Amino acid sequence: MKVKLYQNDLPDGLDLGPIVAIDTETLGLNPFRDRLCLAQMTGGDGVCHMVQFAAGQYGAPNLKKMLADPAVLKLFHFARFDVAMFRHWLGVEVKPIYCTKITSKLVRTYTDRHGLKDLVRELLGVDLSKEQQSSDWGARELSDKQLAYAANDVAYLHQLKEALDAMLVREGRTRLAQACFDFLPSRAELDLAGWDEVDIFAH
Repeated sequence: MKVKLYQNDLPDGLDLGPIVAIDTETLGLNPFRDRLCLAQMTGGDGVCHMVQFAAGQYGAPNLKKMLADPAVLKLFHFARFDVAMFRHWLGVEVKPIYCTKITSKLVRTYTDRHGLKDLVRELLGVDLSKEQQSSDWGARELSDKQLAYAANDVAYLHQLKEALDAMLVREGRTRLAQACFDFLPSRAELDLAGWDEVDIFAH
């Protein structure tokens, strides 16, 4: 996949299409402690557009506009985390959303393996390398291996959506999946408000 790297925002006038696959790289998993370092995205055309954020440089008006655009479906794997990061660091509510991890849990009930690597291997026959998952994403200069890893995290999401949508239809769970996607901004808000480890629906 071809990579285009930008600093702190997408370029003016860039149109990624009606469905944009998105992922983020951060310094860790705590949105209050660990900053957003990279947002990578593709319209499914073989080009990955990456926005690298310098510490404190989160204006990003073009990226924010796309993330909030109701005409652009944002396609994630584990959207809950990325949506919370965008809300905390960019101050934007992302919608509409599709999450391949949620869809996998709704239709691949024969397994408990719902990671991106597992999905891509089973549904698309591709082995993804996760070698750079724990590398320093806050570095000023990202390595070619880091950029390739980040691009791979979005490269297959459009194909996964197509395969998972067919399974949703087959199992009659499309409406349920949509309801879950619609709730994700609120789920992210709950995480940021301190209910990340609490199931408020439990007795």
